[in-house]
Amino acid sequence: PSIRLSPAVRSLFDEPLAIAVQGLGPRQRVTLRTSLRDETGELFQATARYQAGDDGQVDLARCPALPGGSFAGLEPMGLLWALQPQKPFWRLVKRDVQSPFLLQLEVFEGHAERPGRLLAQAQHERAFLRDGVRRVPVREGRIRATLFLPPGSGPFPGIIDLYGTGGGLPEYRACLLANHGFAVLALAFYSYEDLPKRMKEFHLEYFEEAVNYMLQHTQVKGPGIGLLGHSKGGDLCVSMASFLKGITATALINGSVANVGAVLHYKDITIPPLGVNLKRIKIGKSGIADIIDALNNPLEGPDQQSFIPLEKAECCFLFIVGQDDHNWKSEFFAVEGSKRLQAHGKEKPEIVCYPGAGHYIEPPFFPMCAASMHLLVGKPVMWGGEPKAHCEAQIDAWQQIQAFFRKHLTGKPSGTSSKL
Repeated sequence: PSIRLSPAVRSLFDEPLAIAVQGLGPRQRVTLRTSLRDETGELFQATARYQAGDDGQVDLARCPALPGGSFAGLEPMGLLWALQPQKPFWRLVKRDVQSPFLLQLEVFEGHAERPGRLLAQAQHERAFLRDGVRRVPVREGRIRATLFLPPGSGPFPGIIDLYGTGGGLPEYRACLLANHGFAVLALAFYSYEDLPKRMKEFHLEYFEEAVNYMLQHTQVKGPGIGLLGHSKGGDLCVSMASFLKGITATALINGSVANVGAVLHYKDITIPPLGVNLKRIKIGKSGIADIIDALNNPLEGPDQQSFIPLEKAECCFLFIVGQDDHNWKSEFFAVEGSKRLQAHGKEKPEIVCYPGAGHYIEPPFFPMCAASMHLLVGKPVMWGGEPKAHCEAQIDAWQQIQAFFRKHLTGKPSGTSSKL
């Protein structure tokens, strides 16, 4: 038997991978297993049980997985999105985008709990950087960032990409987005090099420097740029859009419209963080915290001061919402943001909701992280989500985000519509 992959040797991480096994006996029962190690050496695995057709083939695009593995049913990419860490509360992230993840595929005889005889194996590289995409470290003024530029002469529509409370400088989403023709600046804002170590307070002037860097860059197509933020990065993007010039489009993935976690300063304006009541955190039997009710309501009492004045923004908004987000009430934030914008005569934002999707809506085919350590809470928290629905949300959201930025940053609509 042998494993047939398409593309054969290497594919981009957000691209589908076709997997088939040939040379088996008619109706032969086999177990397929994928393995991947992250850069810290932690192992992620998924298994699926199949039965070959009369022709001795298993084509994952046509052959449903049988019950008993990591997933069942017709799931051509199941062996990738169902990967789970062998270490509890560990999330798959890509630290060095210049090297690919190595995916191991194995085919074992039978459907036993323990793997049977090894029948075939193959390796495949899942890459992050398309050939010709340039990775440029940026250390100008106070800015700590990495700029990704697509191949070609440009100029390209520009986007600043912000992650959440994990800090550091995650590059993988910015890099994957640059593969699709955008100039993307992955921007660190704390816990990186000489930036502040903790999330105590943020000064919008730092982010303004990054916006101006992009607006002045010869490879960035003006007149404005886009912002993309997830979680805490989302409310920072809302603040940037509300107070800074040169922002044309802002996309939020499970973001907040209230300032969260740290004081925000800009010139003589101060926005306090939304209040938190730790008594509202529920700890389950497994020791995992559910923090969904911890934040106060930004529509009540003194917490109204934390609501970011997004009606001042001169840009279009897209809210990507996982309806099973357990980090905070993303759908509530999106709806309240929409009400506030419309009450001030602004354009209604696009809101795309995904039932069964959790907090960490990543680029396509990242396995869902159900729970992991939360730096601010100091213990593992549940992020929500149901693996298959979450995977489908990631694929669709990735298309929605690109279509939104193409429409508003290049003036060209791309005819994608939501299939969810």
